[in-house]
Amino acid sequence: QVQLVESGGGLAQPGGSLRLSCAASGFTFSEYAMSWARQAPGKGLEWVSGVTSDGSDTYYADSVKGRFTISRDNAKNTLYLQMNSLKPEDTALYSCAKRRRSGPRVLPTSRIDDYDYWGQGMQVTVSS
Repeated sequence: QVQLVESGGGLAQPGGSLRLSCAASGFTFSEYAMSWARQAPGKGLEWVSGVTSDGSDTYYADSVKGRFTISRDNAKNTLYLQMNSLKPEDTALYSCAKRRRSGPRVLPTSRIDDYDYWGQGMQVTVSS
């Protein structure tokens, strides 16, 4: 069965960095675009970043552009999110998600309904 397991979250100071990982199993990871999304306390789910199946193209929400970097290692079936220059407003539960459709031309999108499997989430807290 499909499994997505995040790791690497925790507490960071404003201006600090964290790196999230998402270990995927149960499907052919290299055939699917992937994304990260987050949910802050009391708020809805927000798409953060996405990457194509081969890792060649990346996409970001305006709120994280220039600070976060998404990447993937298809040999290791792992998705990453490098978060730099963290702000208190980045505090949220971060989850990785698998695109519903496969293929090299299927791009990551910001539409939550375009994803069919989600990880359990990893808490990121930015506070001094």
